[in-house]
Amino acid sequence: MKNSELKKLISQYKEIINKQKKKYVNNLKFSVKLEEIEHRYFHETGRTLKSDLEKIKES
Repeated sequence: MKNSELKKLISQYKEIINKQKKKYVNNLKFSVKLEEIEHRYFHETGRTLKSDLEKIKES
């Protein structure tokens, strides 16, 4: 997987989290999508997405 594809996964993940914060949304649908993105990211990199996002925030 290319770096650009990994960046797209990260941006999709952030976008879905922002959508979940809204009042009237289907959280079950979004949680399934988040799990798929996290699984795909882990499969490709061997690292968890959450830990990588925390590292980015610290920098």
